[in-house]
Amino acid sequence: MQTPPKTILVASHNEGKIREITDLFGPLGITVTSAAELGLPEPPEIGHTFEENAALKAVTAARAAGIPALSDDSGLVVDALDGAPGIYTADWAEMPGGGRDFAIAMRKVEDALRARGFTDPERRSGRFVSVLCLADPDGSTQFFRGEAEGHLVWPPRGGLGFGYDPVFQPQGHSRTFGEMSAEEKHGWKPGDAHALSHRARAFKLFAEECLGLGRP
Repeated sequence: MQTPPKTILVASHNEGKIREITDLFGPLGITVTSAAELGLPEPPEIGHTFEENAALKAVTAARAAGIPALSDDSGLVVDALDGAPGIYTADWAEMPGGGRDFAIAMRKVEDALRARGFTDPERRSGRFVSVLCLADPDGSTQFFRGEAEGHLVWPPRGGLGFGYDPVFQPQGHSRTFGEMSAEEKHGWKPGDAHALSHRARAFKLFAEECLGLGRP
């Protein structure tokens, strides 16, 4: 995929992810359609790694639509919690009656940290991880991994972004992802040397490798 396509299929039903990936493709003049928009099946995420879950989503969508598909599997990895919630990041937000509540999920992370006595910022390190997978209908895949280091704060700050953004303060910044605009958090375009968010960093690798864009 060295020539940028006019439209790309994003293998996701997550509105927040679709919005961020759409923003990343925007400067490239590429239109995004999603698995949710096309009514494609959403496979159970039964993998044991971000890569495995990303592949499940991308391959399922690519085969169903008959065109290449790009997926994202991402999560919050907290060092003091032995890497949790990790690939179960969304599961921590699930409600007994259905749906997800990330305010509750953020509280679970905080309670788990406090239960272990981790209240000092230097002991609350972690990272957001994003793995993008590009899959062809034949099942072949390529992976692009981005990580954003930082630490967990409490109470949550900011109402922007989605998920755990209000409790994650990226390294070198005084504000959380929840206090940053979309452009500041995950904005990236060809020619930019750096990207801030985990998803933007993974996308930068994808754009350089698969679209031939953004290389120095």
